[in-house]
Amino acid sequence: MKKLLFAFVIFVLSCDNDPLNIDVLIKGGTIHDGSGMNGYVGNVAIKNDTIFYVGKKGNFIANKTIDASGKIVSPGFINMLSWGYSTLMQDGRSLSDLKQGVTLEVFGEGTSPGPYGSVENNNYVSFGEAMEKLEASGVSTNIASYLGATTVRIQEIGYANRKATSDEMESMRNIVKLAMMQGAIGIGSSLIYAPADYADTDELVELSKVASFYGGKYISHMRNEDSRVLQAVDELIEIAERANIPSQIYHLKSSRKANWHLLDSVIQKVENARKKGLKITADMYTYPASSTGLTGVIPTWVQEGGRQAWINRMKKPDVRERLFKDIRKELSEQPPEDILMVGFNKASMSKKYRGMTIAEAAKIRNESPEEAIVNLIIEDESRIQCIYFSMSEENIRKKIMLPWVSFDSDAGSYSDISKDFITHPRAFGSFVRVLGKYVRDEKLISMEDAIRRLSGFPADNLGINNRGYLKPGYYADIVVFDPDLIDDKATFEKPLQFAVGVEQVFVNGVQVISKGEHTDKFPGRFVKGSGFITSN
Repeated sequence: MKKLLFAFVIFVLSCDNDPLNIDVLIKGGTIHDGSGMNGYVGNVAIKNDTIFYVGKKGNFIANKTIDASGKIVSPGFINMLSWGYSTLMQDGRSLSDLKQGVTLEVFGEGTSPGPYGSVENNNYVSFGEAMEKLEASGVSTNIASYLGATTVRIQEIGYANRKATSDEMESMRNIVKLAMMQGAIGIGSSLIYAPADYADTDELVELSKVASFYGGKYISHMRNEDSRVLQAVDELIEIAERANIPSQIYHLKSSRKANWHLLDSVIQKVENARKKGLKITADMYTYPASSTGLTGVIPTWVQEGGRQAWINRMKKPDVRERLFKDIRKELSEQPPEDILMVGFNKASMSKKYRGMTIAEAAKIRNESPEEAIVNLIIEDESRIQCIYFSMSEENIRKKIMLPWVSFDSDAGSYSDISKDFITHPRAFGSFVRVLGKYVRDEKLISMEDAIRRLSGFPADNLGINNRGYLKPGYYADIVVFDPDLIDDKATFEKPLQFAVGVEQVFVNGVQVISKGEHTDKFPGRFVKGSGFITSN
């Protein structure tokens, strides 16, 4: 109905010479509408929270006019993997993403904002309530989320390393059903971590079947990203087939130098599946280094029972002997010189070790790298956040050129860069790096295709309505940027640097970035998945 109404409005506009009143006119920019079609110079009109007109006509009376001459006007970008829930709850400005043109943050890699707690303890918070809480707190970007498969498992099974019982599976299905009706996009898994990898393929298929019934999607940090990555892709394709569900690979990669050549086979597997009619896609961040805890080289068998349980277990002599052996095997492919420690639980540990590699810390401590890893975790009582230099720039370029790959930050969303912390530069540069480095400088892909894969394409993959494109009747999530100036400034040495070149950003018709600066507006909304629409 909404689309028919706007079609009528545009018909009237084309027939009537009288100017129409609107809220904002963005005039004279090169319009890329998110479809991948060629750009053209034209105007975009906003009325209330909606795009009123897109085209070459300019017969409007606007409360505000923005001259976008020489700039590109595009839909807002979609961050397919954000860890921004907690950071946005603290500061809803979302500057590290907004200054890159991101207008929608998508959560849910394995864990999601809800549900958590229990009815018995009177502290239960549902998926929908958790998302509404962030929306109500005030956020400048829109938010959406998958339901974390790990979150579902913890609710019913905890951190035990075992198969779910039939009763537990039924309860887990009901959790998925409720979350889908509350607006979850689908199921998100993170199978490289405990307790997520305690779930077998059958369990993931059953959860995905429920999500599929409500029009949801499956997205996964696969069970392996290095020597067994091909088997991991097979599992994702099997889940897609058995559950009849569109499926996406989180941050597509083949990690560790010995496995870099496997990316070609990964790509071929996905493309073969797509030729058979399966809806398989992927997303990526635009850097050759990943970031996770030291759990990246700690086997999951030792992690059963939750953090304190596995930290206590690592103190036992018989466990340590087996553990050291397994870690040495991991370090044979991921050298300790290429693991940089950046995040600690204790200030004393951060002061002493932050910015060191595992190799450097081991030398100072007069320990082997595997001993240092285990003892550092015990001393800090955390998994210790690290950056792993594990990928190749050549493979980054291969992924950039794949038409079925969208983009993510795999990071929090940060606004106060005066705080004393270190993070991965992808938090501040993953999206503009596409437009600056890979479109303008290296010319790997066209501007039209880059914008499609930052906006319309991920919106379609998420199954959300009226976003991702510059079309009349769509919500006014709009970015104006300078294609000559857009650039990432963050580095591994100095990551807390905002991107440049994004001049204007609108979210739901409200300007949140004006001439590169935040406007103290918080119009972000909880964008709900198709299950929510079906249930009403």
